Amino acid sequence: MAECGDRPNVIIMYADDIGFGDVGCYGGTGIPTPNVDRLADEGIRFQQGYATAATCTPSRYSLLTGSYPWRNERAAILAGDAPLIIPLNAQTLPSVFKEAGYRTAIVGKWHLGLGEGDLDWNDVIARTPLDLGFDRSFIMAATNDRVPCVYVDGRRVSKLDADDPIEVSYGESNPFPETPTGRDDPERLVMHPSHGHDMTIVNGVSRIGYMRGGSAALWRDDEMAEVFLDRAISFVREHRDERFFLYYALHQPHVPRIPGKRFVGATKLGPRGDVIAEMDWCIGEMLDTLDELGLAENTVVIFSSDNGPVLDDGYQDKAIELCGDHRPTGPLRGGKYSMYDGGTRVPFVLRWPGAVAPGESAAIVSHADFLASFASLLGVPLRADAAPDSFDLLAALLGKSPHGRDELVTEGTQGKTVLRQGDCTFIPAHQGPAVSHTTHIELGNAPVPQLYDLSLDIAQIRNLAAEEDARVAAMSARLQEIRNSKRTRPLHQG
Repeated sequence: MAECGDRPNVIIMYADDIGFGDVGCYGGTGIPTPNVDRLADEGIRFQQGYATAATCTPSRYSLLTGSYPWRNERAAILAGDAPLIIPLNAQTLPSVFKEAGYRTAIVGKWHLGLGEGDLDWNDVIARTPLDLGFDRSFIMAATNDRVPCVYVDGRRVSKLDADDPIEVSYGESNPFPETPTGRDDPERLVMHPSHGHDMTIVNGVSRIGYMRGGSAALWRDDEMAEVFLDRAISFVREHRDERFFLYYALHQPHVPRIPGKRFVGATKLGPRGDVIAEMDWCIGEMLDTLDELGLAENTVVIFSSDNGPVLDDGYQDKAIELCGDHRPTGPLRGGKYSMYDGGTRVPFVLRWPGAVAPGESAAIVSHADFLASFASLLGVPLRADAAPDSFDLLAALLGKSPHGRDELVTEGTQGKTVLRQGDCTFIPAHQGPAVSHTTHIELGNAPVPQLYDLSLDIAQIRNLAAEEDARVAAMSARLQEIRNSKRTRPLHQG
């Protein structure tokens, strides 16, 4: 087997809203995921792998910066025209790879902002992934349910006709009255919204936000998976003889769920199941490419998700009605947007055939730890101001140690944080509804604190807070101490 010092290629495949129970290797039975399962069979399956947040922008911010998202007040779900929220001088995951001599790329979903504000989509775009350590960037700016519905290739909108400029607005009223919306023109829709998502119609689907123009540049939802896959594979082929880092940010199964034609009806769960099957196929195509090029042995492949699952996230696609016995969160409580573990404990698989023996790990690991861990692997020193919450867990990630984090902070929405210490998780009392009236997910809000022993109660059913006053007080104080601190990573690490 290769030694850890052999400097592998690295591919992070980051799904969007995949749950702990959505894939076969974590016990899912409703959706075939043979390629994710193959990764798990050939690598390490982490039972306690976490995103830092139960929503997308905060988790992606942490993955790239090694910082808890609440340290940046802008690290919340962003509008499609939001400015870049990562400082240009930040030491990021891609910049660490680049410093080590790697070629770097992002393909897929971004959702961390572009430009400096008041972005002109028709000109060269400043402040993109290219300014944060990526050599190549082919992205959607935000999410597939937000305008503008175009790809950004490097610093320009792909295939834009200069005579048909793009205009975008996230105001309350439609500034483009000639442009149909789901609210005013429902007869034009092929998929109807269930809540929100009733603004500008693109490809028969109404979105969040208003836009006009850019007709030649508009994406086709049913082609998006293959467009991103082709770009990702092309990058790997082009740099097969160099060391590379690829952040392959899959868009499935985020809404609107519109699979490619070959995957319509691939499952019995409707569009949500079909796009997960499509996602798994994309992963298989990448794995086959690595095999074909002779790169699999010395390539780290990580599969995970930015947060837990949601069924009704704004469109009438029968995700709830067709779910049947399938449990997207598996044994976990909550889901996307939730402070319960179903919001942040996600599938987390790492394969490196040349150096990592297959198996299973109970170590607590976080996406925030990628930065310090890979910096350690590559021998790149971290600046004192970088990666404030990223721990060097390289030994745990490579299966060399069963020990991961002793404690971890995660968040639901609106910066509401949760502390995990050992087997216990503590949720402070928070105001707000117990269950979201739109997504029907338990959010974790309660008028009293909550304490659960996850080693005995993975479903977080029995609240021990009333019986454990001292532990509640200690964990509450520790959570506040972390919130008031500037960092949790020891300066001697990195």
